[in-house]
Amino acid sequence: MTIDRRHPWVTTPLIESGPLSKAAGCRIFLKLDNLQPSGSFKSRGIGNYLLCRIRESEAAGKHPHFYATSGGNAGIACVVAARALGYEATVVVPTCTGQALIARLHAEGASQVIIVGETVMDADKHLKKHVLPADPDGIYVPPFDHPDVWEGNGTVMHEIVGQMGGDRPDAVVCSVGGGGLFNGIVGYLDKIGWSDDVSVVAMETRGADSLNRSLKAGRLLTLEKITSQARSLGVARVSEKTFEYAQRPNVVSAVLSDADAARGCLFLARKERLMVELTAGVAIALCQDGLLGQVLPRKLDAESKVVLLVCGGNDISVEQLMDWERLYGASKMDVLVR
Repeated sequence: MTIDRRHPWVTTPLIESGPLSKAAGCRIFLKLDNLQPSGSFKSRGIGNYLLCRIRESEAAGKHPHFYATSGGNAGIACVVAARALGYEATVVVPTCTGQALIARLHAEGASQVIIVGETVMDADKHLKKHVLPADPDGIYVPPFDHPDVWEGNGTVMHEIVGQMGGDRPDAVVCSVGGGGLFNGIVGYLDKIGWSDDVSVVAMETRGADSLNRSLKAGRLLTLEKITSQARSLGVARVSEKTFEYAQRPNVVSAVLSDADAARGCLFLARKERLMVELTAGVAIALCQDGLLGQVLPRKLDAESKVVLLVCGGNDISVEQLMDWERLYGASKMDVLVR
């Protein structure tokens, strides 16, 4: 895949899914950001953040080294984008990180992968306290909480608008970890004046549902522990901007279980021959068992248009799909809505 030096992400396909449309009772479109160079939408936001910092550094005559903390997609996106732009990147990961991800980071060209701490938060503290101070030209890369990251993620909505010929979708469904993708989508809808007409469904998995719990509590909460298997959604606290945006009347927060997300992955593998991770599967799962109609405030009909963000396809394997098929089968799903 060729990456444009001007921006280290690509325009991804938007396809209408017959099987999902039939299951949901409306027109379902899949925005396939699992086909980004890094394997996830993170190529957009993190790629844009790197571009902004590179322009500043070049103006100052510096050649920075980028540093990221990650347990998944953010680290891969940082390394892939940095390499494509001619820079180096170091990633700090917690000890719970799988060997497959560590191998992937090395294969993508990470200059160093540092393994330390029990959690991503521990790894991040180590990076800021011990690693960054040793490099005066080093630049920290936030995984989701920065306006430049949100702006980059907003390019996905820009593409969707063009690919739909200017037709306004009735709803956009995206997964929420820290909220960077969600912020980008809502911000772009504001920019083009569609916020009053397009519903945004913020999906989380149970055990990584920091946004939903915060909305129910009426204040921004930090989860004591992440229990969901959807590692890319495993952020204990969403950004303040995410919490602010999520209180709007056009936004719905919904939660499904890991098992439901796994069934979403299985459905997409069977019907569309696409392998995606739980992070994306939780959005797919909303199309089954009448859940989409339960969640959205407006009534859907056969011509209603709903876009699902297929956000990533890194943390998945054939073996995992086979295990989920055995464990979860086709039992009925249940959704929590704020």
